[in-house]
Formats: sequence, structure tokens, C-alpha cells
Amino acid sequence: MLVIGTEEMKKLLPMKEAIEAVKEAYKMVSEERCYVPLRTNISVGHNGQILFMPGYVDGIGFAGVKIVSVYPENAKKGLPSVPATMVLIDGTTGIVKAVMDGTYLTRLRTGAASGAATEALAKKDAKKAILFGTGGQAREQLWALLSVRKLEEVYVCGKDFEKAKEFAGRMSREFEDYGAKITAVEKADGVLSEVDIITTATTSRTPVFDGSLVKKGVHINAIGSFTPEMQELPEEVVLKADRVFVDSREACLAEAGDLLVPMKKGLMGEEKITGEIGEVLLGKIRGRNSEDEITIFKSVGLAVQDIVTAAKIYEKAVEQGLGSNLEI
Repeated sequence: MLVIGTEEMKKLLPMKEAIEAVKEAYKMVSEERCYVPLRTNISVGHNGQILFMPGYVDGIGFAGVKIVSVYPENAKKGLPSVPATMVLIDGTTGIVKAVMDGTYLTRLRTGAASGAATEALAKKDAKKAILFGTGGQAREQLWALLSVRKLEEVYVCGKDFEKAKEFAGRMSREFEDYGAKITAVEKADGVLSEVDIITTATTSRTPVFDGSLVKKGVHINAIGSFTPEMQELPEEVVLKADRVFVDSREACLAEAGDLLVPMKKGLMGEEKITGEIGEVLLGKIRGRNSEDEITIFKSVGLAVQDIVTAAKIYEKAVEQGLGSNLEI
């Protein structure tokens, strides 16, 4: 069994390769080449939740389970808000092949999910984007956007403006080669009408921007909320979206507050969902039909993303002799 640390994972799988892995994962979801039961979500004390995300991907012969916790108060203690561990299992023998940092895996595959959706749905000439959230997901979300579109400017907006400025400065240095200007904004209202891509990566239970300010042709990645009560997107923008895509129809109809809240209010029905992103990637349905359409990608996160991405990391670790062997 290999134990693969964070720094090794970063060396083994760059974002562009992670995006390709997640695209394959989404295709397998839509082709029903995997078994991914809904996650088990346990609410515990200390304002925390612990999620168990199992799955088996027949397409690659691996199974796995990710144990991920969501503890927003951890940030005050200098700890990750979303700590996690990934266990990768050989589907043919049932033997654990690897254990790796599930926190970084979550960040990588979630960023890759937005990257895959942005590549498929955003306008080809998108120049400006805004990222809501400066927490653990933010770096990989930004990296993914820069990997699939030649952006000139990315605005960053968070609850703490000082933290947003620090993040923007750090990312400007780290991603300097991409050529995008990365700017922190205290309020998003002044720039929303300019942006071609909106990505929300927060744990908010209330909408994080004014839906009346978005322009035609915008693409939105909504990846932060993962329970029926969490809601990052204003109902107005969901209702006026031309095409709404999800990572899994079943999972989103059970967990995605961004869709369930307006549904429960009777503002829309399940037919608002155009289809799964995997169907777009397979060519079964169209993504964007015109430059003026508003598109949304709603993701609650799937175990198949973790398994396929973890398998890629494991296979490359074996090839390159990285990771620490552990016998139990």
C-alpha cells in the first residue's frame, strides 16, 4: 500500500491532466459505467459535518472511499476547513492500494470539475472572470480557469477583504506565467456586468451575488454548496439561465440547494436541468447554443471524481517510484 503525500500529489498530476481525468469520470457517470451511491452525510457537534463518499468505477477497475469533513470554524484554528483522506481500492481484489491526502485531492478534482465545465460551456473568447471564495478551494479553482481560457483579468471576492487582497497578491505571483491580472474586490456589484465567467466556491447558505447584474452569455460554475440548505446562486439567475447542467442529476436533485430551494418554492421544476455535463462531453447533448446564452454548471461532487483522479495519481506514483510503502 502506498501512502502519497500532498507535495508528491502536486508533482504527479498538473491541473490540465486532472481536468482530463475528471472529464473521463463525468463520461463514465453518464454512461453508467460506475456505481456511486449518494454520500452519507453526518452532522456532528462543533458546527461540523462528516461525509463518507464511496464508489466503484468499472471503467478503470478501482473502488474507493473518501472521508471528508466540513468544519468552517477550523480556519480560526489554522486548520483546513475541509480535511479529508482518500482510500483507493483495487476493484479486482478488494485490497487497499493507496492512501492519500484527500484534502488536496478534493481541491484538485473540484477545480478540475469547474475547468472541465468551463472548457465545455464558457464562451471561447471569455476574457474576464470572478471567483467568490478565498478558502481552501480557491487556488485550484483559479488554476483551472486559467488552464482552459486565456483570461485577461480575474476578480476575487470574499467575506474578508484583507484576506482576498492577500490571496490575489499570492496568486498573481504564483500564476504569473498565465498573464492574467488578479484583483481583489470588496464588493462584486461593480464588476459583475463585465465578467464572462462566475465561479462560486463558498460554504454560504445565502446567495453570494446579485443575479440582476449578470450579463448575457455568462457561464457560472456553482461548486460550493452541497446540501439542500446551502445556496450560493440567487434564484433569479437560475431562473433566467438558458441551460443548466449538473454533475449528476440524481445527486443534485437530492443535495443541491441552488436548485432545490427554487424548486421547493414552486419557481421551477426538474425540467430546468438540461442534462449532465458528461452527456455534453460525450456529444449526446449540446452545451452552449449561442454567445448570448447563460449557462450554469452545478456540482455537488461525486466519488467517481475522487476515484478516477486518485487512480491517475497512484499509477503515476508507481511509474515514478514516489510514495511510501506501508505494510499492515
